[in-house]
Amino acid sequence: MSGPQNASEPIPGTHLFDGNAAAKGFELNAMCYSFNDAANRQAFLDDEEAYCAKFHLTPQQRKAVAERSVLGMIAAGGNIYYLAKLAGIFGLNVQDVGSMQTGVSVDNFKAMLLAQGAGQTYDEAHDAMIEKEKVHG
Repeated sequence: MSGPQNASEPIPGTHLFDGNAAAKGFELNAMCYSFNDAANRQAFLDDEEAYCAKFHLTPQQRKAVAERSVLGMIAAGGNIYYLAKLAGIFGLNVQDVGSMQTGVSVDNFKAMLLAQGAGQTYDEAHDAMIEKEKVHG
């Protein structure tokens, strides 16, 4: 039987979103949830610092938001489903974030998704994209 020894063991390079992460990221995720309302998205754009302060973001969360680091926000307890709203404000889509998470370009990330759709495993598709990135930069 293959797979991780411990079902809660994260994949290397990822952050497991569990109860601890949910508690750690509560403020950040609450802020991102607020972006379901267009007026709140505008309020964030009008005064980002004040909007983040309203939700009592931690210094780690605030730094990740200020740096537009979606991966930093995930490390600070952000849930990708909530972060998608904030990423959208930054002009990023889900494929942009997937590219960041996998370490390949957006075009290669899209190609990797297509390869998976054609039957390759994630590992096969990811390894092929990493090799392609090395060769073509």
